[in-house]
Amino acid sequence: MTLLELIIASSILLVLSTAALPVFKFTIMRSKENELHRDLREIRKAIDQYKDAGDQGLIRTQVGSENYPPDLETLVKGVTIGSQKVRFLRRIPIDPMTGHPDWSLRSVQDDPDTTSWGGTDVFDVHSNSAGTALDGTKYADW
Repeated sequence: MTLLELIIASSILLVLSTAALPVFKFTIMRSKENELHRDLREIRKAIDQYKDAGDQGLIRTQVGSENYPPDLETLVKGVTIGSQKVRFLRRIPIDPMTGHPDWSLRSVQDDPDTTSWGGTDVFDVHSNSAGTALDGTKYADW
């Protein structure tokens, strides 16, 4: 009787563990998606703060850049406002979907549906991942 109980208990544990694996997989994907949302918000907020400082005339920007930063490194290195150095980002976040700090950049002069960066300024950022989110949208469209 104990051998039969052991077999039944092991089969129940096997069924429960196979049911838990997909739930665990989706939990990991959700956490990566939340991290991607947070990183995109952080970078976009830094871009907006840089533009606001440029619009107020606190920093010098290139003509034709519409006061947007020339690249993401400028947000990390910072600019001098008055007598102090202001940094808008501590570091360039790592894209959780690709594992690299490389982002798809868009400038003001680029077409809205372009996939290449004009190289003059940074108006917006997107993920370089070609993957699809749990809700069916592409990460590159976020």
